[in-house]
Amino acid sequence: MSQKTEEVGNNLPNPAEMAKTYAEVAQRASRLIGQFMEKKAQAGVDVPADELGVARAFMDLSARLLANPYKLAQTQMNMMWDYFSLWQGSMMKMMGMPNATPVAAPKKDDKRFKDEEWEEHFLFDFMKQSYLIAARHIHDTVCCTEGLDEATQQKVNFFTRQYIDALSPSNFAMTNPEVFRETVKSNGQNLIKGLNNLLQDMEAGDGQLRIRMTDTNAFEMGKNVATTPGKVIFQNDLFQLIQYDPKTPEQFKKPLLIVPPWINKYYILDLREKNSLVNWATSQGHTTFIMSWVNPDEKLAEKSFEHYLLEGSVEALNQVCKQTGEDSVNMAGYCLGGTLLMTTLAYLTAKKDKRVNSATFFTTMIDFSDPGELGVFLDEGAVTGLEKRMNERGFLEGSEMAGTFNMLRANDLIWSFVVNNYLMGKDPFPFDLLYWNSDSTRMPAAMHSYYLRNMYLANLLKEPGGLTLGGVKIDISKVKTPCYFISTVEDHIAPWKSTYMGARLPSGPTKFVLGGSGHIAGIVNPPAANKYGYWINEATDGNLPESPEDFLAGATQHAGSWWTHWHDWVTTLPGGDAKVKARPADAGPLKVIEPAPGSFVKFRLDTQKSK
Repeated sequence: MSQKTEEVGNNLPNPAEMAKTYAEVAQRASRLIGQFMEKKAQAGVDVPADELGVARAFMDLSARLLANPYKLAQTQMNMMWDYFSLWQGSMMKMMGMPNATPVAAPKKDDKRFKDEEWEEHFLFDFMKQSYLIAARHIHDTVCCTEGLDEATQQKVNFFTRQYIDALSPSNFAMTNPEVFRETVKSNGQNLIKGLNNLLQDMEAGDGQLRIRMTDTNAFEMGKNVATTPGKVIFQNDLFQLIQYDPKTPEQFKKPLLIVPPWINKYYILDLREKNSLVNWATSQGHTTFIMSWVNPDEKLAEKSFEHYLLEGSVEALNQVCKQTGEDSVNMAGYCLGGTLLMTTLAYLTAKKDKRVNSATFFTTMIDFSDPGELGVFLDEGAVTGLEKRMNERGFLEGSEMAGTFNMLRANDLIWSFVVNNYLMGKDPFPFDLLYWNSDSTRMPAAMHSYYLRNMYLANLLKEPGGLTLGGVKIDISKVKTPCYFISTVEDHIAPWKSTYMGARLPSGPTKFVLGGSGHIAGIVNPPAANKYGYWINEATDGNLPESPEDFLAGATQHAGSWWTHWHDWVTTLPGGDAKVKARPADAGPLKVIEPAPGSFVKFRLDTQKSK
């Protein structure tokens, strides 16, 4: 028995008090369930739907597995041998004999089993290894089932992982050593506090569980997030345009316009001064502009992808040119904003409009042949069901999309907070990135339906003339604008090998850079942090190899941030180093509407009010 467990055992509380505490927890839980069931009864009972085809996928899996009983029996036998070895090792450990090599061990980065009791106490070690053995064999049984088509196999793998993650012993009070110690130490007060947290999250979600990831009251827009000084100089139904105050006496002649995704808010690029891309770019001498998309309601239900093109990115370009007097602008797009940016380039090319000097794409999908695990949620049945819900209210609810993204990293973005908030009874820690992550946005029904069907399902953006927008055929192959693609090696939303295939579509000079880390951390990677590094393949500039594997094979890793590499690239383009006197927002022809970050970004769905 470990020292921590002995200490707890020597300070056991009064059993009567413990019984009273647990009875109170049970009563509160019963009342919560009763209220939930009452609401459901009043709303009417819906027949369970299988929009994602999960039931069909697992029925197909069952049929395939039963068709090969020998393999199933072999898997069961292998699992039993692993359990036999575990039992033997655990008995030796219980009797104080030297620890044997574990039968199953968590990965080094698995935070679920970081508490030392998982290793030192034979009972918790047994539960941990027992779970890991079962998880491994379940995964190995379903992951490569012969006869399943690729889409079905992907669904089976994804939802099996969700099931396995949910059943981890770390997610239950009596099988998590850290929660067990806290429960005994506090006489169960952690569970009561956790129940209060659960009730609060249920109330905030109007009957649906909305897990708090951070203390949202610890942040205020413009005070400790979205802090770079600037002015809103234009707005329409879809966006506000922010121009940031100059930080240098001279600025580069060609302004920089950033198109963020409207699936999230722009201030991921302006969290704090030390990790703000817009602050850094402005400090390097760029006249920096960014679009702040509206958080739409049912009034904008009919706004389509074409509206986001013409009234969004193209209009922003018009206003930047008007404000600065320049006819050549550097543009950048992040994720979905990058998809719109490439569409904008193709549109402008068809119009013989050459106002975009360069285009930079942060983790951007253009070829949607392989969308990664997001493909689990994107087939005909799923999109049809989503369209039905969107058409009823005029938009996609932000929490639905946020929940989908959280499932891609369930242990980090769901279960860790279940343990912290509901089992440990702790309040979530103030963290700016998680504040941004919980600040979800809606999407107009017409726009999102068009995007899902034409990009993800039909993959028409990559086809010459596959889409017609603003009266012109969109043909990326005719885009000759210099392009810079930065993708990240661990991206689970826009897999880098998929973004690489999109980078090969335009016909102009293209630079592809592979950064470290993932979709957010790999992009929000300031030079001062000196983290992650990036890979470039100098021999392939302007002529990317056919496969991402060939690119990586010839690439060289560099330390530091890709930000400085991008800055060198964009300023060495023809005319890129020319400078003019600094351009304050209030010196241009456009009227200042309000200070940055503006009113559009301040509207939060989880509070349903503008701050």
